[in-house]
Amino acid sequence: MAKFELKLPKMGESVAEATVTSWLKEVGDTIEMDEAILEIATDKVDSEVPSEVDGVLVEKFFDVDDVVQVGQVLAIIETEGDAASGNGSQVKDIEDVVPESVAAVEETVQAAKESVTSTNDYSNSERFYSPLVKNIAKEEGISLEELDSLQGTGKEGRVTKNDILGYIENKGSKPAAAAATPVSTKTAAPEVKTASSASKPAPISVNGQDEVIEMTRMGKLIAHHMVESVQTSAHVQSFVEVDVTNIWNWRNKHKKAFEQREGEKLTFTPIFMEAVAKALKDYPMMNIQVHGDAIVKKKNINLGMAAALPDGNLIVPVIKNADQLNLVGMAKAVNDLAGRARTNALKPDEIQGGTYTVTNVGTFGSVMGTPIINQPQVGILALGAIRKVPAVIETPDGDFIGIRMKMFLSHSYDHRVVNGALGGMFVKAVADYLEAWDIDREI
Repeated sequence: MAKFELKLPKMGESVAEATVTSWLKEVGDTIEMDEAILEIATDKVDSEVPSEVDGVLVEKFFDVDDVVQVGQVLAIIETEGDAASGNGSQVKDIEDVVPESVAAVEETVQAAKESVTSTNDYSNSERFYSPLVKNIAKEEGISLEELDSLQGTGKEGRVTKNDILGYIENKGSKPAAAAATPVSTKTAAPEVKTASSASKPAPISVNGQDEVIEMTRMGKLIAHHMVESVQTSAHVQSFVEVDVTNIWNWRNKHKKAFEQREGEKLTFTPIFMEAVAKALKDYPMMNIQVHGDAIVKKKNINLGMAAALPDGNLIVPVIKNADQLNLVGMAKAVNDLAGRARTNALKPDEIQGGTYTVTNVGTFGSVMGTPIINQPQVGILALGAIRKVPAVIETPDGDFIGIRMKMFLSHSYDHRVVNGALGGMFVKAVADYLEAWDIDREI
């Protein structure tokens, strides 16, 4: 018999950790190669960790909601034979050599785990703590009472990473007695009361007919990212109305032949994405990111494409090097990413590295929107619904009223680094590319 160490695999260049969301197998279960053992979640995508060998699950090292670093051992699988196959580590069966020592060590480890779990069980708290905050608190031995006493700077008083790191730093630098003794009872009491009342959400009234729905893990992450973006970037919007009659007619003319030839549907999204990529090449200072006081000008144009999930949440898969794709390649990339987003089959790398984001609010009938920037980017474009409207048409023989297909482009940008001129010229460039569409263009 041999033992195989199942480790958290590398899931992308910028992915360093993941949270265990559920175990699909229990200790003692028989496992086949490539069979999923547990589900994990990064910031935006859920995925499964499959087994690399056949065997029996004999030990699990992490519980649900634990944060695991890439390369850490998740579980031990006992396999037949002298050595385990696969890319994981292979360990000798130590129990056959020193069973008494191993048993003693296992008892000590189990006792330590139970002690840590009982001391640092944050699930009973009424406050929301992110997996990162919980992980830091566990590593530093911070009790639930200490964590609940922290005054968070996040929305509704939530404790952020900086809050808990600052608490740990101050805790180490201050004497215990001084930290426990208030300076003045008369002055401290009102201050503490005010801070605590400000950190708690306003009470709500719930009667017997109301339904209380717990936010999903992804819903909590999205809420956190949205609040963080609003607190980080100075959001400003510019709006442009676009005449897309030529695009409308051109697509109706070619969509059936395109689908028969390519096996893909020709939607409006790849056409709009192509125009955005061209505009980003014209205005490269929209293809930037802000890091502290520095601006990083991105070489590659990687377009994020906000996609709605069946559960109502959103995810943003990324089309890498979008400016290098022709319309056929763009259509295939859009359809592939959107399809796999709906089935939760995206890889972590496919939702990272975006330099600019496009969201289609017109899909839900909205004429326009004011989207929130996807950090650390500095701009996001909302595509409104295409509508049949009366419009003034200018011709050499005079002006007349006609029926045209029009839509609004809503551009949200970070006013810290993008002024109104650049933000307005960029969205106008997108509009110009769309209105100049060649109705004789071949695919």
